Amino acid sequence: MAQAVAMLVVLGGFGAVLGALAWLTSRARSGRIGGAFLGPLDEIYNPAAHRARVEVHEQAEHAMPMPSPDDQWPSRGS
Repeated sequence: MAQAVAMLVVLGGFGAVLGALAWLTSRARSGRIGGAFLGPLDEIYNPAAHRARVEVHEQAEHAMPMPSPDDQWPSRGS
């Protein structure tokens, strides 16, 4: 009887962890949580997607060059 209870506890814990990961994945795909939370799992199980995410993140960090105060604004209607 003790072995059956122990087996149920182990299987229940395993199921809870898998359910939590599935829930987090669905929230990450819908954009509610950032990729930083699931990034390590993505890096392990899907390296190509991780590399693409890193590339997009690096491109987003690059700031647009600020215009010089001497630059002329294009005139409207010309």
